[in-house]
Amino acid sequence: MSPTLPDPAPRRKRRSPFIPFLLAVVLIAAWSGGWWWMRGEAMRQMDETARVMGDRGYRLTWSERTVSGFPFRLDVNLKDATVSEPSGWQLTAPLVKSEAYIYRLDHWVLVTPQGLTFTRPDGGAVIVQGKAMRASLADFDKRPPSIMLEGVELTFNPEAGAKPYFLSAARQLNMKIMAGPDDLGGVLLHIGGARMALEGLAARATEGGLVDMDLNLTLTRMSALSGQDWEGAARAWAAKGGVIQVRQAQVTGGAVRLSAKAGTLTPDANGRLGGDLDATLGDLTGSGQALEGRVSLSDGKARLGPLEIGPSPRVW
Repeated sequence: MSPTLPDPAPRRKRRSPFIPFLLAVVLIAAWSGGWWWMRGEAMRQMDETARVMGDRGYRLTWSERTVSGFPFRLDVNLKDATVSEPSGWQLTAPLVKSEAYIYRLDHWVLVTPQGLTFTRPDGGAVIVQGKAMRASLADFDKRPPSIMLEGVELTFNPEAGAKPYFLSAARQLNMKIMAGPDDLGGVLLHIGGARMALEGLAARATEGGLVDMDLNLTLTRMSALSGQDWEGAARAWAAKGGVIQVRQAQVTGGAVRLSAKAGTLTPDANGRLGGDLDATLGDLTGSGQALEGRVSLSDGKARLGPLEIGPSPRVW
């Protein structure tokens, strides 16, 4: 009797070598379609924002717009970009380059490689140039949104016929605006190696040299900062009880350093800040001498004891 042979194993079905290729094609097609949809949606939202701003008296315009960045970013370049608000503040730039990753469209980075010009309602236009001028915008659902500004080797030149600007040059400028808990907003500012048009004691103490400035501020009632223009928004904020809490303010120049902290400032009817700050005027020559007192802001002037050190800052 012959032995019984086992049934042969069923033949395996071989997968088509084209399946991975087809899957890759489908994925690329879907990704490409999604990117082009995002590109169109970004352009639509920009157009809608410009229209809504126009209805409110603001203006957002450009002469040419290009959108690129495939496959992982959206790069939006605007030529002759202008944004202005009803009270007269205006910002223009020959070229604005911005980008965001498609998975973080709530975080944009902007550069102005050819500089920019800002126009003051009462002072005229100031041309700003620099080796680097960058900005970062994020958290648009918060008030304030997160804003970071950076400038390197900046110059500030008023146009012909415009009033002088308090700042003519700065080696470094960094500013950060952020939202905090309990309807608070924070402002951090550093200006290094700056040439400023100081007045009074401040001008004499710094001997007309370079100045470093640092500010650490907290603003209350940020939800009230809303209005038709900047002045209207600032007045509404002040009317709702908004104040500026100074955590640290410091100006260093020449052989002296003026430091102020632990104070609350409120704007008056003209937008000038008023209030008192604990202050120290220190000697940096190594003598160890220091003058302590209070910086009082009132009637548009800033005073350290009986000495006038300059004008009071203005909110609007």
